[in-house]
Amino acid sequence: MGWGILVWALPACLGLLLVSAGVEDARRREIANWKNAAIALLAPLWWFAVGLDPWPMMAVQFGVALVAFALFCGAFALGQMGGGDVKLIGALALWLAPLNVMNMLVVMSLAGGALTLAFVLDHRLLRREGPIEIPYGVAIAFAGLLALREPLVNQFT
Repeated sequence: MGWGILVWALPACLGLLLVSAGVEDARRREIANWKNAAIALLAPLWWFAVGLDPWPMMAVQFGVALVAFALFCGAFALGQMGGGDVKLIGALALWLAPLNVMNMLVVMSLAGGALTLAFVLDHRLLRREGPIEIPYGVAIAFAGLLALREPLVNQFT
C-alpha cells in the first residue's frame, strides 16, 4: 500500500474523529482522551503521506502544535476551557500548516463566541441556575473540519 491512499484515508479518519468529539462534547461536555490521542498519533502518518521533510517541516508542525497547546493550557488554568478542548486543539494543530492553524483558531474563536452567546441567552431566557458549560469542542471540531478541506482541495495545485 502506498502513501497515496493515506492522503485520503487519514483526513477522512480525522474528520470522523472531529465529528465524534464535537458530538460527544455537546452531549456530555467531555471529549474522550482516546479521541485526542488518536488524532495526535495519526498526524505523523499524515506528515509522511504528504511528504513533509523531517527537518524543518515536521519540527515546525510539532513546534506550532506545542505552542498552541501551551497557550490554551493558560485558558484551562483560568477555568475558561476544559482539558479535552485544550488537548483537541493541540492534536488538531499537528495536522495543519502554521498559517492554517491560525486560520483555524480564528474560525474556532468566532464559532465559539457564537456558541457561547447562544448558551448565555438560553441560560438567561430559561432562568437556569448554576454555571454555564459551553461545549467548546463543537467549535473546535467545526473549525477543524473547515481547515481540513484545505489539504484536500490544494494538494493538486
